[in-house]
Parts: sequence; structure tokens; C-alpha cells
Amino acid sequence: MTPFRSATATALASTLLASMLAGCQFGGEARDTSPIVIAADLELSGAAAGAGKAYRQALELKVEQLNASGALNGRSIELLLKDNRSDASESLRNIADFSNDSRVSAIIMGGCNECAVGAVRTINEKQIPTIALAAAGAITSPVAERRYVFKLAPNAADSADALTVELRRRSIDTVGILHTDDTYGREGVTALQREFDNADIRVVAQSSVRATDTEVDRQANTLSAASPEGIIVWTSPEQAMLAAGAVKRAGFGGALFLDAAAAGDLFLGSASKAAERATLVFTQTMVIDDVIATTPAKAARRQWFQDYTARFGGYHGSSSFAADAVQLIADAELRSGGPAGQVNRDALRDVLETSQLDGLSGPIRMTPDNHSGLMPQALTTLVARNGRWRLAS
Repeated sequence: MTPFRSATATALASTLLASMLAGCQFGGEARDTSPIVIAADLELSGAAAGAGKAYRQALELKVEQLNASGALNGRSIELLLKDNRSDASESLRNIADFSNDSRVSAIIMGGCNECAVGAVRTINEKQIPTIALAAAGAITSPVAERRYVFKLAPNAADSADALTVELRRRSIDTVGILHTDDTYGREGVTALQREFDNADIRVVAQSSVRATDTEVDRQANTLSAASPEGIIVWTSPEQAMLAAGAVKRAGFGGALFLDAAAAGDLFLGSASKAAERATLVFTQTMVIDDVIATTPAKAARRQWFQDYTARFGGYHGSSSFAADAVQLIADAELRSGGPAGQVNRDALRDVLETSQLDGLSGPIRMTPDNHSGLMPQALTTLVARNGRWRLAS
């Protein structure tokens, strides 16, 4: 097998191998060469299939890289995939199946907020560590009732804060809000209103869409008619691009702002003209080719961006969350110890709860009081320019 030569593999080898060697003792048990089985419940069909495909690609690439890196101390990762069809009921069935498979160490869930929120009770009853790539705060809060559940996507409060800073910088005092009528969408409205109350920004219009809606012109007309200086779109990537076109058709000439959950493909394709000059709050990795790699962490992010782009012909913003989830689980599995060949989910959960990582998405810190690991400083401001996202100057 060809050795993987990227900066990512080098960092993994030093971090994970060191943690294993530190725990080894002369005369101890035989080295564990059993596979690390990670299950993934993803939206591979249905309304959220675009993001689900990106997550699958990222998981498979990251597993391939880790298995080739030599960082797993003779072990390898096996990935089990199930399609939840963008449906919370199907997702719950998948979680139950994975939980009953004694080989599975942990589960990664995709970006479906309602799927992750709906699975919380089962995950905790089955006591299987799970990392969700969805953004809703209700996935991990309150922590006391979600001991086995973690998440990596940006938090609503952090996105709202970053958006408010940008609105104030641009002296925008009135806004309209388009949000999904789901857990994360409602969290977003609450977080934005809290920030706006302190910043003297007034919401002059508000409209919602169902997560499955493929037409948003009516809502766009409502928002545009209120003549706000800016419109905030707090939806999925697909709906955000639909909204960009809809508000333009409605004659809106103000500024367009997108929440982190709206980050999708790097290249905007048919939405390029409508989204031109739109502002997106997201992680720097989305545009890491605009950044000088001055640290090992930035070099690893750039390498991930290049590897993903070379393999799949483009880049999806949320792919790094999936890759970081794999790395967190692999690291926790190696550090949790236990008899060779036996899965110890409780020990893995305990390690996850105190994990720290300069991840591909940015700095990640888990604590017993906070299972939502992506730090606020991971977010930055991007701008749509000439058909793709760029780092805002």
C-alpha cells in the first residue's frame, strides 16, 4: 500500500502513536489488531442527499488516509454506512441496528437536525458514543441527559454573534430573516434576536420554510417587501442558493447574509450570479487555499482541502466535520484501552468527553459540561466572489 505522505498523516502519526506508546508496558498484553468499527447514519437520499454525499466522501477518504498512515498501531478502521433517506424515523431504526451490533465502537450521524434530536433518547439508553454533524443545540444540551451524544457543527449562538458583528461593521440596522421551521432554525431566530437586542438591529420581516421545500419565492417576496437593509438566510445549502435567486427576482438590492449551516459547495455553479457578494459565516477550511499555512494545523487543513478536491473534483464545506469525527473516535478508541478485541463504549465516551484537537475544521474542545466541540474562533467571514467562496478581506 502506498504510504500517505500528507501533513495530516504526519500529525496523526505523531499524536496517536505517542498516545499509544505512552500506555504500553513491557510484558503487557499482546497488541490489539482488531478493527475499529465506526458506523455512519447519513442522508444519502432524500432532501438532504447533497450534504449526505459529501459526508460519505469525507468519511471514506479520512478512513483511507488513517488506515494508510501507520497511526493506528497495527489496527484499521472499518466503516459501516446506512442511508436514513433524510427521514428521522429511518434514522432511528439505523441507530438501533448499529447499537445492537457489538462490533461498533461509535456512530457518526449526518447533518439532519431532526434525526439527531430524535435519536438522543435511544443513543443514551443504548449507551453508544455518537457524534452528530448537525448543528442544533438540542442535540447535546442539556448534557446531563445526553451523556453519549456529541456534535461538531457550528453552534447557533456563535453564528449569530459572528453575523451580528458583520452587520454592525457594515452599519446595517434593519434585517429580514428566512429560516427553516425546525429545531435549528428556531434556535437561530432566538439567538439572532438576543444579539440584535444588544446591537440595536431591528427585524422588520421574518419568514420560514420547511426543510423539504424546493420553492421559496413567496417567502422571498415577503422579506423584500419590507425593504430591509439586509436579509439573513438560516437554511440548508440548497435552500440558501434558492433564496439567493428568489430575493434577486423579488428586486431586493440589499446585502445577503448566510448562516454557517448554509455552507455547501465551494463553487456556486448556477447560483453564482445571484449569490455574488453574499456573506457567509463559516470555518476557514472552506477557503484554506486563500490562507498562508503558517502553522501545522493550517498546513493539515490545506492538505485536506487539496486531497478532497483532487479526489472529488470540488470541495464541500462540511466535509471537514466528518473527517474530524473519524479522527476523534479513532484517537479515543486507541486511548481508552481495555482487553484486545473488545469494544469498551463507556471508556471511549469518557475519552471523547475530554478530547482536544486542532482539527481540520478548527479548534475542537469537548468537556463534561459542553459536548459541542467546535470553538467559536473556528468561524470567520467569507464572501461569494466570481463563482466561489473567498476569504473576506
